[in-house]
Amino acid sequence: MKRETLAAAACAALLVAACGDPAPAPRRTLVGEGASNVAERAAGDARAPLEIPADAPLVVVLGDSLAAGLHLAADDAFPAAAQRLLAARGQPFRLVNAGVSGDTSAGGLRRVEWVLQQSRPAVLVVELGGNDGLRALPLEQLEANLRGIVQRGRAAGARVLLLGMQVPPNLGPDYARGFEAVYARVASEEGAQLVPNFLAGVGGDARMNLEDGLHPTPAGHERLAANLADALAAELAALAAATSK
Repeated sequence: MKRETLAAAACAALLVAACGDPAPAPRRTLVGEGASNVAERAAGDARAPLEIPADAPLVVVLGDSLAAGLHLAADDAFPAAAQRLLAARGQPFRLVNAGVSGDTSAGGLRRVEWVLQQSRPAVLVVELGGNDGLRALPLEQLEANLRGIVQRGRAAGARVLLLGMQVPPNLGPDYARGFEAVYARVASEEGAQLVPNFLAGVGGDARMNLEDGLHPTPAGHERLAANLADALAAELAALAAATSK
C-alpha cells in the first residue's frame, strides 16, 4: 500500500472516530446535578465518586460519538475524563454530556436551543463536524451550522469552546485546508475559543483505538481530555475571575 493511501486511511480513521455509527440509540448522560454530585459510572467501575460542589459551573458538551463514548461506559468518554482531570486540578465543574452518536453539525444546530434551555450552561463545548467531513459536506454549510451553534451558545450567556477537526487528504487538499480553516474562522469571528486538531495523538493510532480501528479506547479518551483540559481550564478560570469581581 502506498504511503499516500496509508495516510488517507489514518486520517479517515481519525474522522470516523469522531463521528461514530449512526445506528446506536443516542446516549445523553447528565452528570453533576444536585447538592452533592457523584459522577455516573458503569457497574463494576472502581473509580472513586467525584464530589462536585452544587454551585460549580455547568459545562455542556454538544457532540457526536466521541462525546457519547461509543462502545464504552459513559464515564470513560472524554467529557467525564476531563471532569475528573480538572477536578483533580482544583477546578471542578458539573457536566452535561449531550453527545449523540452519528450526529452532524446540522443535527447539533437543530438541538442546541433545547440543550441550552434545559441546562443553562456556563460553558458550551462543541465537538461536531466529523460526520460532515466524511460526507464531504459543502464547507459553506458546515460553517453556517457551526456559526449558528456558537452564536446560540453565546446568546444564551455561555462561553463557547470549539473543537477543531480535520479531514482525510483523499478528499483533496483544497477541501482539507478549507475544512480546518472553517473552525479557526468561526472561532475568531464569533468569539469562541478554539482547540485546534482536537484528535491529535488519537486519530489513526491503533494503540488509542478499539479493535474496530475507529473508536477511541478509554486511554484514547483520556488523551482527548488532556487535549481539551487547558482550554477548558482557561474558560473556568475566566468565569471564576468574573464572578469574584
